[in-house]
Amino acid sequence: MLTARILMPAVFAVLVFASGSGLALAANTPSKPMPEVSDEMLEQGRAIYFQRCSFCHGLLGDGEGPAAKYLDPRPRDFTLGTFKFRTTQSGELPTNEDLFRTVSRGLPGTAMQPFDSDLLKNGLNEDERWSVIAYIKTFAQEFDDPDLDPVKTGKVLSLPANRAPHNAETIAKGKAVFEKAKCWSCHGKLGRGDGNKEFRKDDWGFPIRIRNVTHPWKIKAGSEVEDIYMRFTSGISGTPMPSFIKSLNEEDRWNLANYIKSLQHTLSSHQALKAKPVEGALPESPTDAAWDTADPMDIRLAGQVVAAPRWQNPSIEMVTVQALFNDKDIAFRLTWDDPFKDVKHDESKEFKPTEIAKVGAFNSYVEANDMISRALETFRESIALQFPVKPPQGTKKPHFYRGSSSDQVHLWVWKADLDAAGERGSEEGNARGWKQPIKAQAEDRQQITGKATWDQGRWTVVMKRPLKTDDKNDVQFEKGVFTPMSVNAWDGSNGEHGLIMSLSTWQYVILEAPTPINVYVYAILAFLITGGLGIWLMRKAENQVEPAESGV
Repeated sequence: MLTARILMPAVFAVLVFASGSGLALAANTPSKPMPEVSDEMLEQGRAIYFQRCSFCHGLLGDGEGPAAKYLDPRPRDFTLGTFKFRTTQSGELPTNEDLFRTVSRGLPGTAMQPFDSDLLKNGLNEDERWSVIAYIKTFAQEFDDPDLDPVKTGKVLSLPANRAPHNAETIAKGKAVFEKAKCWSCHGKLGRGDGNKEFRKDDWGFPIRIRNVTHPWKIKAGSEVEDIYMRFTSGISGTPMPSFIKSLNEEDRWNLANYIKSLQHTLSSHQALKAKPVEGALPESPTDAAWDTADPMDIRLAGQVVAAPRWQNPSIEMVTVQALFNDKDIAFRLTWDDPFKDVKHDESKEFKPTEIAKVGAFNSYVEANDMISRALETFRESIALQFPVKPPQGTKKPHFYRGSSSDQVHLWVWKADLDAAGERGSEEGNARGWKQPIKAQAEDRQQITGKATWDQGRWTVVMKRPLKTDDKNDVQFEKGVFTPMSVNAWDGSNGEHGLIMSLSTWQYVILEAPTPINVYVYAILAFLITGGLGIWLMRKAENQVEPAESGV
C-alpha cells in the first residue's frame, strides 16, 4: 500500500478537482444488477478498498482513515449503516444501485471522487465497483438483516409518474411551496444558505453549513430536478435536512425541485474580463445602477494547497468580477456568497504554524476542525485582487501564488473589519512570494477608494484606483492590453486568515478600446482598390477574347 505521505497530496488534488468538476453529471446506471456475492468477489473488493478507500474511510470502515481529520465533510462511517444519499425512505438503508451511483459519480464538493473508469483513467470497471460495494456492506450488520432490505420491504422511492416540465408555471408554484414550507428559514430567501444565523451540527457532532442551493457544483447528490426531488422525499440522514414526504404531496415536492433548479447559477465560460468604458465619474457604490451595464465574469477558486499551511476546505469557491473605466480611473466590483457577515478579527486566535512541518511534509495541511477556530465573530471577511507589477512578456507571468522574489505582484486587499469601523477598507500592497507577508505601501501611496455591502448572504465590494500612477510598484492599465488578474479570498467564519484562504489562477482583464477611425478608412480604401482592380482585370480579359472571336 502507498504511504500516507505520498497519498495526502493526491487526496487533496482530487478534492480540489472534484469540487469544480462536471464529471459527476456523467451516466452512472449499472448495466446489470449487483452479482451474487462470492468469496472471490469479497476478496477483490477488500483489496480495492484497502488501496483506494481506506485512507479516508479507515481500514475498519469507521471513517477514521489518516486523511479523515483534514476533510470537511468527514468521510462516511460505514459501520453505522447511515447513508445520506438514497432513493429509499427516511432512515432506511440504500439500495445497491444507490451505492453504485455514489461510487461511480462521487460526491461533488467533497473528497469523494468518481471511480467510474469511463470518467477517470485510473478508475474502476463495473465489476470492480460492485466488488468494493460488496465489501463495504460487510462493515454494517444492518445489511445482513433481510427485514431491513428496502427492496424486499417495499421502501424504495420512485419519481412521480406525471412529472410537470421545468417552466415558469412550475417554478412559480415551487416558489410558493418554498415560502409556505419555510425552507427559507434555513436556506435563506434567495437560497444562499443564510437563513440560519448559527452553525448547525450533524449527528456525529461535526459542524455543517446549510447548503447554498444556487451553487449546483456543491449539491452533492446531483443538481438535476430528479435529484433534488429525491432529497426532499428521502431526506438526508444524519443531518438537519428532513424528509417532506408526509408534509408535502408529490406535486408540491416536484414543483419545489423545479424552483430550486431555477435558482442555480450558470457559470460564465470566458477567462478575459472586458472592462467597459463610461463617460463621467465611476460608481463607488456596489448598488449603483451603472454596474448593470458591466459584463460579469465568474472566477473559480480553490483552497490554497500550494505551500504550508495548506487549506483544503475553502468556503469561497466563486467570485464574480465586473469592471468599468473612464479616462482617469478604473473600478472593479467583486461579488461572492457568504452566509455570515464577519466583521471582527481576533489576532490572538490567528493560526501559528508551529506544528506545520516544512513544505511537502505530511502534516503541512491544516486539520478541518481542531487546528483553527472556525466560528462566528472570530476572523474577518477579506478579498484581494492581484496583478503583476511588470507587464507580462509573451506567456511569462509571476506565480499566481504571490509571485516570486524576482517577479513581484501588486495586491488590492479589502478587509471587512476596517470597512465596518469606518476606516479605509482597501489597502494596496506588494508581495515577492508567499514566504513573506504582503508589504503594505506607504500611506501617501494608498490610492484605492470604494465601498462594500453585505445583503442576504452576499458580499459586494467596489475598489477604484487611477489607471496610471507614478509608483513603480503599481500595476498600470493600458487600453487594449490583456492584464493578468487573480483573486484571493478569506471567509472569516470558516477560519480563514493569513495563508489559510482560497485563491484563483491567473485570468485577464482588458480595457475595451474604441476602434481607431483610420481602421475604417483603410478598410474602405482596401475595398475600393480591390473592387477597382477586379473591374480592370475583367475588362482586360474581355479585350483579349474579342479578337479571337472576330476571326472565327
